[in-house]
Amino acid sequence: MTGGDPGQVFREEAAELLADLESALLRLEQNPTDREPLDTAFRALHTIKGSGSMFGFEAAASFTHHLESAFDRMRKGELAATTAMIGIALAAKDHIRILIEDPASADPAVVDGILARLADLSGSAAMSAPLGRERDDEESRASWRVRFRLAPDALERGTNPLLLLDELRGLGEAKIVALTDDVPPLEALEPTSCHIGWELILTTTHPRSTIEDVFIFVIDETELTIEPMSAMPEPGAEQEPVPMPVTAMVAGPVPSKEPAPSKADGAAEKGRAQPAANSIRVPAERLDDLMDQVGELVIAHARLKQLISDSVDLQIKSVTEEIERLSNGLRDITMGIRMVPVESLFGRFRRLVRDLSQELGKDVALTMSGEETELDKTMIERLNDPLVHIIRNSLDHGLEPAAERVAAGKAPQGRIHLSARHAGTRVLMTIRDDGRGLDRDRIRAKAEEQELIPPGAKLSDAELFQLIFHPGFSTARTLTSVSGRGIGMDVVKRTIDGLRGTIEVSSLPGGGTEITLGLPLTLAIIDGLLVRVGQGRYVIPLFAVEECVELPADVERRHANRNFLNIRGALVPFLRLRDSFAVRHPPDPYQKIVIISSGDKRVGLVVDQVLGDHQTVIKSMSKLHAGVANFSGATILGDGSVALILDIAQIVAAGQTQELRREAC
Repeated sequence: MTGGDPGQVFREEAAELLADLESALLRLEQNPTDREPLDTAFRALHTIKGSGSMFGFEAAASFTHHLESAFDRMRKGELAATTAMIGIALAAKDHIRILIEDPASADPAVVDGILARLADLSGSAAMSAPLGRERDDEESRASWRVRFRLAPDALERGTNPLLLLDELRGLGEAKIVALTDDVPPLEALEPTSCHIGWELILTTTHPRSTIEDVFIFVIDETELTIEPMSAMPEPGAEQEPVPMPVTAMVAGPVPSKEPAPSKADGAAEKGRAQPAANSIRVPAERLDDLMDQVGELVIAHARLKQLISDSVDLQIKSVTEEIERLSNGLRDITMGIRMVPVESLFGRFRRLVRDLSQELGKDVALTMSGEETELDKTMIERLNDPLVHIIRNSLDHGLEPAAERVAAGKAPQGRIHLSARHAGTRVLMTIRDDGRGLDRDRIRAKAEEQELIPPGAKLSDAELFQLIFHPGFSTARTLTSVSGRGIGMDVVKRTIDGLRGTIEVSSLPGGGTEITLGLPLTLAIIDGLLVRVGQGRYVIPLFAVEECVELPADVERRHANRNFLNIRGALVPFLRLRDSFAVRHPPDPYQKIVIISSGDKRVGLVVDQVLGDHQTVIKSMSKLHAGVANFSGATILGDGSVALILDIAQIVAAGQTQELRREAC
């Protein structure tokens, strides 16, 4: 756990718990009889309530308590997990987030409204209680012998045993004694370690599961024994163990009739328990700083390698190779630390699909696959808005109403599927729906109306579908609260381009639409191909490079100044970078063409020389150069000079524009 403001630590943990709660509620709505999401939701609420009270978020803890009580009744079978109950629980979850993040903005009327609806739903769904309920409760009182011992480092990790004891007292009548048999002599005492255990006799109407829930925060590192009792002896008194004790220990249950473990055994048990706490929370800014330092190390190594390239000293070369090995390992480890599963991103859209489907009156199911695929944390954060736009369009434009789907021979329920998978050094993220598909004729008509393409231009489906990402482009006949204003998809395009990614669209009439995002694993360091044009050097991202060929000397004569090259029977347009960059230096006699691709499009780049692969640390362009076309960043080479990184998406688009002009001639 990091230092600093404890309240901020709680906010960060609460954000994760609220995400888990929302996911569990949506899964519970789909399958109301599934116990697992119900237990997950209850644990999240219980944790938020307990931790909120501990860190001073009393309003959030008090409000959460009401929802927790309702879910406790669900677990006991007294309430049903109806759609209405899930809806109010989601609204309550949203308000809990406000009470934690910005309590001053919380509206008391919202609290009263949620609690009133919760009370109404609880009253209508509750099982009828007999008039003699108080007497029944009295008769159902049971006594439990509870013995627990926290992990030695529990106090260091913020666990307060007094709060656990207070919560146990809240369940009923409790008699408590401290177990001091493991307290070491004063000279060996560790002030920050927890040496005391506790034993109590608890008389309560609550079931054993409620007692276990008190320890929900610390159960993995706590020795806990809960045994039912037929009588109520004094705590600490010697007793015969009752049959079938319920025991939860980190090293596994110990039968009550076996002798107590020795101190050596206890030390071994504690040693095995330690890995459970081997994780820390680190601010994202520190990871960013670490990545920056690793990048500087890579640059420094490249300079060192350049300086000793002509050296004959084998020892210096050996040390340089060792530094290269270590820096590469550190780079891979640092990048791995920043990688998180896309499940954290995909999980946000369950709520979006649920709410939008209700707003639009459509029955829509969201499915996912590949949630374990990992991507850089920065990428995850920046992908949220593009995916929201795509999913909203799929729901509004793509998926038909139930009646229209049935008339077309489809199931009344529409489907949206999110998937992710690794493809080499990139991640492919796909959003697919089974709706009506894109209307090619309307897209073409709208594009011609806006003069994006000449009338009658020959375009493939992939080229035609790319027009939907043009600013202001929309084929919607009516405006809705969801879409239709021509904004959104151009934002998607700009964001993905900013991430050095690609977008491919495919669609079948009546068969749905599929949008695939190709994304780099990280935004910090990439493998590149270093080339020279004139006296300048440039980096081409290696993932986009297909092959390198020599530019034929007679290419101009054979193609009559049309920049196309025959690559194994396929015409590939090529661009002379020296013309694009206004290079005045004379060209090399034997120029090379680097064939690059973006989606299903290929373009050749004519360069003077291919220098080789280069581990590229990406530096952002300054605001002064932010509008410069064809470049996505810069890097520092081993000799200290700067090389610009080519923007593959823009260059391929320029090549395709050239091909369209050729076809129009």
